[in-house]
Amino acid sequence: MPHLSEKGYTMPGLWSEPLNALSNISFLIAAWAIFQLARREQKVPTGVWILITLATSIGIGSALFHTFATQWARLLDVIPIMLFQLGFLWLYSRQVVRMKYGYAGGLLVGFFFASNFSNKFTNVLNGSLSYAPAFLVLLGLGVYHYQQQKREPFVLLAASGVFLLALTFRTLDQAICPYFSTGTHFIWHLCNGILLYLSARALILNRPMMDRVSSSNLV
Repeated sequence: MPHLSEKGYTMPGLWSEPLNALSNISFLIAAWAIFQLARREQKVPTGVWILITLATSIGIGSALFHTFATQWARLLDVIPIMLFQLGFLWLYSRQVVRMKYGYAGGLLVGFFFASNFSNKFTNVLNGSLSYAPAFLVLLGLGVYHYQQQKREPFVLLAASGVFLLALTFRTLDQAICPYFSTGTHFIWHLCNGILLYLSARALILNRPMMDRVSSSNLV
């Protein structure tokens, strides 16, 4: 029996998608780099630890999905991705934008429902349209980050560019597969590892110093 996969179906076997599985090391590298940056800047706060844990979980979950291609592995892939997006959005809006709890919570709820709605269009652009809310929110934060002249003002705009590049390779994957058997989905993974690091970098470099905020602002 063929196994379920993001691209539809693939042949059974642990290494039916070797590049797609191995390229998830980019998420583990991103998690390590985030930890090193946070430790260099200050003590690693709870919120950043959560992002590090989720980045690691994304790498493991996605590797399992591209190895076993089952429904349980798919959940281990998609759930950490959504939690990382929600976690980053909450931390950035609270600690960098300094939104009140209500506004930040409303932003999270709106993003969550927009993402769920866009997931209905899995057949459009090879499923890449489902990431439109994430891209638009990141781009908006990038514009804010630049306009406010935050530390490293271009970092989130750079992250948006990497995200767009990643979406391009994800979209082209099925069209390229007949001519290049490994496809381009592994480049999506590699770019997203960079994306996670750049997003966390914007947060870490611009969050309040530990001795200037109360513990309630850490997560």
